[in-house]
Amino acid sequence: MGRLVLMTAGAVMVAALSTGCTSARRAAQTPTPERAVGAVLDTLHWAAANAEESVYFDLFTPDAVFLGTDATERWPIDTFRAWAEPYFARDSAWVYRVLERHVVVAPGGRTAWFDERLWNDRLGETRGSGVLQHDGGRWRIAQYNLSMVIPNELADEVAARVREAAGGEPR
Repeated sequence: MGRLVLMTAGAVMVAALSTGCTSARRAAQTPTPERAVGAVLDTLHWAAANAEESVYFDLFTPDAVFLGTDATERWPIDTFRAWAEPYFARDSAWVYRVLERHVVVAPGGRTAWFDERLWNDRLGETRGSGVLQHDGGRWRIAQYNLSMVIPNELADEVAARVREAAGGEPR
């Protein structure tokens, strides 16, 4: 089972060049499944930041689900695309900067899980997590879950406000 903590391309290149080792350079250039998954996620964030709608949605499986920050946001990918269309009509749909990423590839190399800490200027720190599937030709996102993270010292206050907004317990 593989695991990857995101390194920028520059950090990988510096690491390879500083060793002067041919095998290190080759390893930095070889697309491991973890690196390939990271590249898909990097492309996802790039496409959203640059309002490249077709690139963005082509990264998802046809039956993918996007889970948004609101408890009611469970979007089949076609529904999410229709909702997001006005955002992609702008110069930038939304911008999330990756702070940290972890990728785990299942034995057999056809499924990968990830979690990433992200920064968004409006929401602050958030978390993206999800599942990718390898269809024999490439990695595609089957589920993406965007969530807001709440510092533990604010949890009681935020939970009370969420309960208040919901009007009490669900029925």
